[in-house]
Amino acid sequence: MPMRILQLTKKFPYPLKDGESLAISYLAGALDAQGCELTLLSMNTCKHYSDPRALPQDEQHWESVHVENVDTRVRPFPALRHLIRKESYHIGRFVQDGFRTRLIALLREKEFDVIQLETLYLTPYIDDIRAHSNAIIALRTHNVEHEIWERMATNQRPGLKRWYLQTLSNQLKSFEISQLSRIDLLVAISRRDLDRFRELGYQGPAVCLPIGLDTVRYTPCLKAFNRTVSLAFIGSLDWMPNKEGLLFFLEEVWKQAKAEGLKVELHVAGRNMPPSLLKRKWEGVHLHGEVHDAKAFINEHAVMVVPLLSGSGMRAKILEGMALGRAVITTSLGLEGIEAEPGEEVLLADSAATFLKCLRYVIDQPEELVQIGRRARTKVLSEYDTHRQAKKLIDAYRSFLVEISS
Repeated sequence: MPMRILQLTKKFPYPLKDGESLAISYLAGALDAQGCELTLLSMNTCKHYSDPRALPQDEQHWESVHVENVDTRVRPFPALRHLIRKESYHIGRFVQDGFRTRLIALLREKEFDVIQLETLYLTPYIDDIRAHSNAIIALRTHNVEHEIWERMATNQRPGLKRWYLQTLSNQLKSFEISQLSRIDLLVAISRRDLDRFRELGYQGPAVCLPIGLDTVRYTPCLKAFNRTVSLAFIGSLDWMPNKEGLLFFLEEVWKQAKAEGLKVELHVAGRNMPPSLLKRKWEGVHLHGEVHDAKAFINEHAVMVVPLLSGSGMRAKILEGMALGRAVITTSLGLEGIEAEPGEEVLLADSAATFLKCLRYVIDQPEELVQIGRRARTKVLSEYDTHRQAKKLIDAYRSFLVEISS
């Protein structure tokens, strides 16, 4: 009998334009390929609305797909109410009666072996699951959620905004810790994150499952290595860590690079570019907005830059760049969860000075970029293929199911 898995998600995992959607959809495809019977129940938010009918045939990994339209927009009065009550508004926005009703109906209609919560934001529904299902509850953590806001607060100047971000991170941290005792199995995205959850008090069974790519979809194009070196930045600019990192790179690195006369261009792609960025004129910077094909955009440039200063978990876009044979320049934080060797498979920079050093290197040593890219691609093919990750997860689920039944 196939393993029956219900995936709960806070956003519809298509189109594949961000790390969360890639992580959810690629794993679902691999679980389906290995004989699991998958059901999807997804929120469809105003911010990331997608028409489920547009899901192409090769992305239909689920036996059935259920979608509930929800409004998770930030509103001042509910935000203030949560602040006064010392409750996490990050989580509160995803507590939706319509989604709860759809979940309960689905649990009454069908039995599942595993209910896989994609991110912390689905944990408010654990009581409903327990009341209507005997399935094991697995929390797949795409990152340590409170760390994103904790790190962003640290990067702010002292003042009201820093205080507010720190308050939000503290509330989210309290909630995150409180949920660790309520799940049956933790699926952490990196060994580092798993160790962090252990420090926060998690004592149950766990498996470390990095993001995996459907690597057959990634074909490198080497034409960009025969042209003047150009850099690619791609990421949703309505996600604060992406915006923060890009602005740091432009203000602290790019200005100096141009002052030194470095002959290099930067191409920026990503949805929801802020008007403040669009109004600025940066020498050698080309703003593309949202691109139709992320892989084609990355392939147009020999180097990919990911200047993250905050955030948590793994960056799927770095894995995509590596899978396409690009030389990736990123920070230690950006590289978290990815076992790549700095200087061999990626280039590491943690300050404006070291980013500039990397830029000089890629301009002066363009022949080395192909070799770095080849080693990066080999790393992804051997260690970050989604089918390898799916088998590991299925084995973990089966082992836990056997344990609780004996």
